[in-house]
Amino acid sequence: MNHINIYTDGSSRGNPGPGGYGVILQSGNHLKELSQGFKLTTNNRMELLAVIIGLESIKILGSEVHIYSDSKYVVEAVEKKWVFGWVKKDFKDKKNPDLWKRFLNIYAKHKVKFHWIKGHNAHPENERCDVLATEAADGYELQIDSGYQSTKN
Repeated sequence: MNHINIYTDGSSRGNPGPGGYGVILQSGNHLKELSQGFKLTTNNRMELLAVIIGLESIKILGSEVHIYSDSKYVVEAVEKKWVFGWVKKDFKDKKNPDLWKRFLNIYAKHKVKFHWIKGHNAHPENERCDVLATEAADGYELQIDSGYQSTKN
């Protein structure tokens, strides 16, 4: 069984504002960091997108994945099974349905367990993800978060 740890964080400068995500994937001695910044987004979108990008980066389907996030929004939505109720109601009155649908698609392809960790609490990987996310949000090559901006037009 392939075992992977994914550490994630999202950031936005203003909410909404410029934002970014940071991800660390760890499998054995292998480590990979990912990040991206966006012109206009929200913190919750970046927290969720970090998890999605981490899961989408896994090449072996059916992997055992442990996700470490400081986002109660993401962790509780999955662990308390709220998101599955949202699906039944087609995400009526819920924010970020585009990302939740994308998440559920990749989530189903692995054996995923979430772990909530307190942010800004000297957890080395979480602190590194925070740096990746904030540097991405402050970067120059910011992308358009089309899922967010399409709901604001």
